[in-house]
Amino acid sequence: MSDNLLKNQKVILCDMCTEDRKPARKTCMKCEISMCVQHLQTHLTSPVLLQTHPLTEPLALGLAGLSTTKCPQHGKLLEYYCLDDLTCVCVSCAIEDQHRLHNMKTFSTAHKELMEKLNAEQQASLVKTNEDYVNLGKWEKSEREKLGRSSLRLVEAVTSLRDIALTSVQSSFSSRMVAIKTSKSSMQEAQKEKDTFRFLQMYSQVHQDLEKAKAVDLRKGLEPGSDRDKLVQEIRENGEEIVKQAGHLWGSLLTLVDPENHQELIATGSDLIFDQNNPGPGMSLSEDKKKVFYSNWLGGSSACMFPIQGIQSGHSFEGWVTSLSKHCDWTIGLCDTNYAKELRDGEVYALCCKGNQLSFLTTQYSERITAFSLRHTHMNMRRRTENALRVFSQAIDPSGNNITNPLAWPQKVEVVFSFPDLTFFSVSQYQRRKIVTITMSHESWRLTPFVCLEVEESQKVLKHLRTSTHAAGYLSPRQHSQKQWRCSCGRLYNETGDAYNYDGNIYQKSSKATCVCREVIGPPHITEMLCELL
Repeated sequence: MSDNLLKNQKVILCDMCTEDRKPARKTCMKCEISMCVQHLQTHLTSPVLLQTHPLTEPLALGLAGLSTTKCPQHGKLLEYYCLDDLTCVCVSCAIEDQHRLHNMKTFSTAHKELMEKLNAEQQASLVKTNEDYVNLGKWEKSEREKLGRSSLRLVEAVTSLRDIALTSVQSSFSSRMVAIKTSKSSMQEAQKEKDTFRFLQMYSQVHQDLEKAKAVDLRKGLEPGSDRDKLVQEIRENGEEIVKQAGHLWGSLLTLVDPENHQELIATGSDLIFDQNNPGPGMSLSEDKKKVFYSNWLGGSSACMFPIQGIQSGHSFEGWVTSLSKHCDWTIGLCDTNYAKELRDGEVYALCCKGNQLSFLTTQYSERITAFSLRHTHMNMRRRTENALRVFSQAIDPSGNNITNPLAWPQKVEVVFSFPDLTFFSVSQYQRRKIVTITMSHESWRLTPFVCLEVEESQKVLKHLRTSTHAAGYLSPRQHSQKQWRCSCGRLYNETGDAYNYDGNIYQKSSKATCVCREVIGPPHITEMLCELL
């Protein structure tokens, strides 16, 4: 036996050679032996062996290799490959056990298909890499040009300001030098004069020349003026533009290299508005119907559905972005507006935020028997069925992959639907994190986009507002069995619905009535924005 063969552990030797073992050419998976060219002839010349004994490249059958040729469950030869589970299986696994409904292939067919898949993926990866490289080059060139133009404008403005300042100073210095030369000449003439009377007459002129030289203001041209102010404003604007472009550059670069988690906000159509003519108590819409406000003195607890008009959900890609207050509970998604008062009675797919818990709503259909009929002629029984829907709620684990920080619940939510998938993202500056994707029913593509807002007076907005009142405020239920408001002067007002009561006198909340100390009764009248279509 060759010493080189013993040293080279990668060389598989023939199991049928008795003395000088030759390198194996093939391994029979059924016989579990490796054979050299000479001993392989029987397997190659016998039609039966050729068809029933699969041959492969030489394998190290033994401690490590034997278990790879037999099914550990059935002890049979591994003959097939499951493309679903990406594992080798025996015939029993393929027809009896968990793989019987999977995509099964023979080794040769699986090898061919997987090689084609790898080649296709490699080619696609190469094309994608080339495209990314080209896009990166275009992006770099574009951003360089943008920053270059802004930088050039900034440098030009600063240079112009410098030139104006230097020109002004040089002009002032030149004027002073001329005045000094004039006064010097006058002084020299006066010093040469010996006659007292003429000297005194000349001295008056010398004094005037000296005063003129001193009066030349070197600050002339540097004081605020239209030219300087215009340049300063231009420098400020160009500087702000460069800062803005630097932020845009950073965000666009993140979007380019990681488009899944970093993306700019989608452009919400200008025609998108909230279609609600009767908001809940204390709630109101802005004139453009894109914002929802809550006024604490106009209502207590309040809940209202706000359908979004201008979006028609369908098979095409669409979506919208909404800014939501942390001082109210909200639900956002698609629903059947016929059940606007109670979402769970109709079909709904939505993301919910209630308190500190995120969850999502989804609808499932099932058949139910509604009636039986009996045909007397043939004694056949028929049953009538209809689709019954049921709304399920599932919590989103804050420690999972969706929301990593339980304190950072989404305040900007992007909804993207490409039928049948409805996906929700938490959006922040330059970052876009997926929260959850809901697969809708095949019957759901005509649902209406909506936002539902709910304000709990004792827990949400008013709690937030009352914490800002120091001298006056509410007494908690632990302090008093009835809700009361204490004025800074010490008077206690009982709160009853939409009014306050003190010693039999009723003061409506909406009237902004004042106490005897002239302080408005009740907490500060504050209006807060709960929701906005971006």
